[in-house]
Parts: sequence; structure tokens; C-alpha cells
Amino acid sequence: MNRALVLLACATALNGCRADSSTPAAHAELVERSRVSMGSEVHLTAWTADERAALSAFEAAFDEFDRLDALMSVWKEGSEVERLNRAAGQMPVPIGSEMREVLSMARQASEWTEGKFDVTFGVLSGLWKFDHDLDGNIPARADVLARLPLIDYRKLEVDETTGTAFLKQKGMRVHLGGIGKGYAVDRAAAILRGRGFNDFMIQSGGDLYVAGTRGDRSWRAGIQDPRGPDGSSFAAMDLTDAAFTTSGDYERFFMKDGHRYHHIIDPASGEPAQGSRSVTVVAKTATLADALDTGIFILGPDKGMALIEKLQGVEGVIVTSKNNVLVSSGLTGRLVIRSPPTDAP
Repeated sequence: MNRALVLLACATALNGCRADSSTPAAHAELVERSRVSMGSEVHLTAWTADERAALSAFEAAFDEFDRLDALMSVWKEGSEVERLNRAAGQMPVPIGSEMREVLSMARQASEWTEGKFDVTFGVLSGLWKFDHDLDGNIPARADVLARLPLIDYRKLEVDETTGTAFLKQKGMRVHLGGIGKGYAVDRAAAILRGRGFNDFMIQSGGDLYVAGTRGDRSWRAGIQDPRGPDGSSFAAMDLTDAAFTTSGDYERFFMKDGHRYHHIIDPASGEPAQGSRSVTVVAKTATLADALDTGIFILGPDKGMALIEKLQGVEGVIVTSKNNVLVSSGLTGRLVIRSPPTDAP
């Protein structure tokens, strides 16, 4: 359940952010670098008078993405996730503190979303194909139903005392595609802050974190029009020191007989979730926003917005399957809707 892309309004936002108060603004410049990691382009931006220090910090942040990918990827031989999956139904396996932290956060998101966010959805991988193996085929319903009993976050046990995790049923598989990238964004932000940078942007696919400001203004982020041209946004808002993530049905999908089949799968049915076209979540951390946007998308507009309103420090925007736009109360006066989103299947 990789994230659908949240658009940063690059044409304006990448003018930079405030230099450190001790640095004359005239001496600062925009420093940017990109690299592919965790299956997406990671784009880092800082406004600074010390390009060399920024590039060194960027390298450390990129390395952190790669390190976490080696721990959490289902595609990396020897990753902690793969060792956990191979031992499903057999024995607990030792995992590091970072993996335990991510799994703990995932469980909390599962509880909040009534199990709609569930990292044990990995058992469906290979049935629905939305990545490089996209073939436009709908899997046999019998094959989907056979795997549904293996999706249950409550059967994933994490023991902090022994430092282990255990999938209680053979055949279960953890997949961290809905939370791992957000965690990496948060870790990269901590690295940049630790190197003395206070005004920066980190974007990895649909996961975005901004710190500080760009000059004398906040960063501005736009929400992709789910049915509009690639790169078009229908709404925007100013942000600072916040994560901004979107889950949408337009990033990885295929059309068949006039129906859209997309990559955000409801773990209860094993089918693409209905009810929403996109869900944008604003929160203090990318890890939280990353997990919530998926779970809220699957919950549907009514329950999803009710959850957003309930959670402290969380705001959101939902574009429903009927093309209505729901905005949480905390974004009143902050979100600017430029035009109604395009309506199409």
C-alpha cells in the first residue's frame, strides 16, 4: 500500500526557507539533492549559507533511508521483515528497537482505524499487481478469500522484554509499505535537525515533512486533484513543522469495464477500498500521517473524518468517491480550495 503522491507546490515552495537567524539571508542559497530509496525518489531541500554542511547532512539522511530499507523491505534478503515472515507460525524472531517501534505504531493505527490499517496485508502481495508487474488482471475471488484469514494484526505479537516479534499463524506476512517510508522521513528530519538545520523539506513519494519556513513565509503544499492531470492540485495550505501525506486511488491503478481498480486494499474484503478518491492527513510526524491516511481511506469518508476529528493534533482532507470534499475543523481558514476537483470515474 505505497502512498499516492502528495504534490508540493514546487514552483513556489522551493524558493527556500528561512536561514538561521545568525546567518545573513543574502548569503543563503537553496540546496537540493534527490536519490531513489524505498522505491521512490527522496528529495531533500534546505536553505543555508553552508552548502558543504547541507550536502553532508543530506548524505547522512539518504544513508538512513537506505539503512531502514535494508531492515524493513520485503524485497531485501535478510531484512528483519523477511526473517519475521519466514518464521511465521514457527517461532519468535529477534528484531531491533526500530522495528519494534514501527510495529508498535502500526498496531496503534490498526486500533484507531478498526483494523483497516493492517501491516499483515502482505499475504495479498502477488494477487493484485499494481507495481512494475501491473497486468490489469483481477485475481480470482477464491484465491483472495483463501488468504483473508491470514490478515489479522492481532496475531502479530511484539515482546519488548525479549526484543522479539512473532506472527502466530503460518503463511502470514508483514508488509510495511504503509508506514515504513513515513518512519524514514521522520528519521531523516531528526538527522537534519541534529546537523543544525531548522528550515528544510523532505519528500519521499507521497510522504512530506517540512520544517521552519521558506523566507518570511510558511511552506505551501498542494493536494493532487485525483482525476486531474498529473501535477495539478485543487487545494493548498501553508505548513510549518508538520507532516503532510496523501493516499489516493490515482497513483497505481488500472481501469477495466469502466471501473477503477487501485492499490489501496481493504483487508476485510481483499478488494480495492471504495468510498474515497484521496485522503490527506496533516500530523506532527510522517509515521503517524503515513499510517492514518491509508486506514482512513479504507474506513471511508464518514468514519474517516470522525476519526480525524477525534485525534488530537491530526487534521485531514477527504475527496469522496462522489467527488465531495470534506475538510476537518482544524483546517478551517487554512485550506484554500482553488477549484473543485475534477469529476471522472
